[in-house]
Amino acid sequence: MAALKSLLTSDVGLLSLFTIVFIICMAFYLFFFVRNRMREDEQRQQKLER
Repeated sequence: MAALKSLLTSDVGLLSLFTIVFIICMAFYLFFFVRNRMREDEQRQQKLER
């Protein structure tokens, strides 16, 4: 419980929490960005094969 309190109240804890959340959000963004680009590329390739 003390670790959670330290994470949410100290400056270093808040910066660490912000960094963790930022990295998780960036991972989701990159995952969806790459997935959409792959789908677009597959559709483009299918159009070329026809």
